[in-house]
Amino acid sequence: MGMTILDPHTALLVIDLQKGIVAYPTAHPIQPVLARAGELARAFRRHRLPVVLVNVDGGAPGRTAQPPRGGERPADWTELVPELGRQPDDIVLTKRTWGAFASTDLASRLKALGVTQVVMAGVATSIGVESTARQAYELGFNVTLALDAMTDMSAQAHENSVERIFPRLGETGTSAGIMALLDRREH
Repeated sequence: MGMTILDPHTALLVIDLQKGIVAYPTAHPIQPVLARAGELARAFRRHRLPVVLVNVDGGAPGRTAQPPRGGERPADWTELVPELGRQPDDIVLTKRTWGAFASTDLASRLKALGVTQVVMAGVATSIGVESTARQAYELGFNVTLALDAMTDMSAQAHENSVERIFPRLGETGTSAGIMALLDRREH
């Protein structure tokens, strides 16, 4: 189907593009993903639309069959990557679960700004991005996913999200296509 429109009150959500996460091996080269996410952030700021930069610190308390990646984390593990060009007006949110809406005030903050749609980028496609997209959809936000501004640690998991899950949660496209819609949208 592709992308059709961006609502007048759309926010960009960038998931887990932080030093500790982007240091892991990824299915796609990470530098182009970071560059496109940075381009999207600059475009949203230029249009005076909210930019939400999400990092993760910790995890949900439940037991799992696969233990979390352990070891000592460097002091800058949660620090957002410089390619995002963090600005004082950005909303910065730390999550402790896969999805950015669970156990945070993100939904109420976006609704207070009149946001009706979210555009998403980040890592990992099948975990943080997909979980946040599912939650956004369930909360009634229109969802658009910038497929070239995300990757995963597993190519198979990335493809599953892109091909099977995302079309059921929203519209998909490229960062260039999203920026073109931004430039054409009605104010």
